[in-house]
Amino acid sequence: MKSSEIKINVDLNENNLPTKIKWSAEDGSVNNKDAAAFLLSIWDANAKNTMKIDLWTKDMTIEEMKQFFHQSLLSMADTFEKATGENLICEDLRDYCYHFAEKMEILPE
Repeated sequence: MKSSEIKINVDLNENNLPTKIKWSAEDGSVNNKDAAAFLLSIWDANAKNTMKIDLWTKDMTIEEMKQFFHQSLLSMADTFEKATGENLICEDLRDYCYHFAEKMEILPE
């Protein structure tokens, strides 16, 4: 049986706020790559609940966070459709993502 490891290292300041995030994924040929934020959701099947960690560095701008969320929501729609085949609700979610981008004024001009 094969195993794969993903590592996330977070440097913190004196107030425990993230100052630097680096990640590695050997199978993805990623080694100590810089990141400004990450969202991690893990399904606990026993508790029927999602555990999560959401971190971003103190230098991440609001504009970057808006784009990060927009792209993450779109990615979640793609993943949900791939996992369930529920294409109609995923199109609704993508429509909402367009609305989100419009409201956040991050649509390309």
